[in-house]
Amino acid sequence: MAKSVLILGSFAPSLINFRGPLIAALRAKGYDVLAAAPEIDPKTAEAVGALGATPVSLQLSNASLNPLAMLKSYRELRRLLRAHRPDAILSYTIKPVILGALAGRAERVARVISLITGVGYAFTGSGGGIGRRLIRHVAASLYREALARSDVVIFQNRDDQALFLERRLLSPETATAVVNGSGVDLDRFTLAAPAVGVSFLMIARLLRDKGIREFAVAAKRLRQSCPEIAIGLVGYLDPSPDSLSQAELDALVATGIRYHGRLDDVRPAIAACGVYVLPSYREGTPRSVLEAMAMGRAIITTDAPGCRETVVAGANGFLVPPRDADALFAAMKRFVDEPELVVRMGRESRKLAEARYDARMVSADVIRHAGL
Repeated sequence: MAKSVLILGSFAPSLINFRGPLIAALRAKGYDVLAAAPEIDPKTAEAVGALGATPVSLQLSNASLNPLAMLKSYRELRRLLRAHRPDAILSYTIKPVILGALAGRAERVARVISLITGVGYAFTGSGGGIGRRLIRHVAASLYREALARSDVVIFQNRDDQALFLERRLLSPETATAVVNGSGVDLDRFTLAAPAVGVSFLMIARLLRDKGIREFAVAAKRLRQSCPEIAIGLVGYLDPSPDSLSQAELDALVATGIRYHGRLDDVRPAIAACGVYVLPSYREGTPRSVLEAMAMGRAIITTDAPGCRETVVAGANGFLVPPRDADALFAAMKRFVDEPELVVRMGRESRKLAEARYDARMVSADVIRHAGL
């Protein structure tokens, strides 16, 4: 009988968008794969099935660490594990990691793998008031319990690995590894023809910690001096307490940014831009940056954990300090003043994506480190 792996996420489309190559790689090795997430829609279920895996929906609230909701999800996950008896469980993002490790160990799953894809709202920044401090405390306590029950913890950058060790969320005795993000499908995100002229694009959930405010300030200033420059934004409001409000989004659009809303396929938007911008405060490894790199776009991102790894400064783009709208404006203005950089740096981005971030290589690394 073939061994089986349960992959657990918190957002159904991510099973394909982020874990599709991993599912395919596990199937190629002969594993039966269960792909579980809340509210799996028919389109995602069909795509999971096309990879040879079995989609499984379960209740998993993504909006908070409410104890009653967590307990309900924990019980449902234990029922799921008892029904299918997988040989391994691989979980990613905070709630699945916590619940997957706790339920997996309680149900005596042989191999518990926790994939840390970023530290998220709970650990970004040091302030934020009593509510954020409480969330940080609860998240830290739950992480300690969960990661102590994990056989291996896989990170997407060394800064996050160091942070978890520094804050004692993780025992030094626990096996850990670092991989190059989630990778990017180089066959889907192919090299696009150079864009005509200089233009900018940001793709993100509309969270303050993605640098939306700094992007708005820099964009407004750039359009005041260069009104012919196109600046686009793709994204959507999020249930997180860190999300922009509708009123804040309206004010942001009023700065002259062209807002595309949420797109199922971001490739046309990336192909239409010359420079991709993500002024995030912290990431695991930003997937949107990897997609822009794969399509041959110059990059501006922050010298922050997870982001800095994607740019060789001066080669495929520029790094700016997080939370610094002036530095972001200066980097954007440099491309306006030196438009030849757009094509040259875009070519280097594609080379870097091929060398470091091919999803097939990253999936092979995950499987190796996971002991599968």
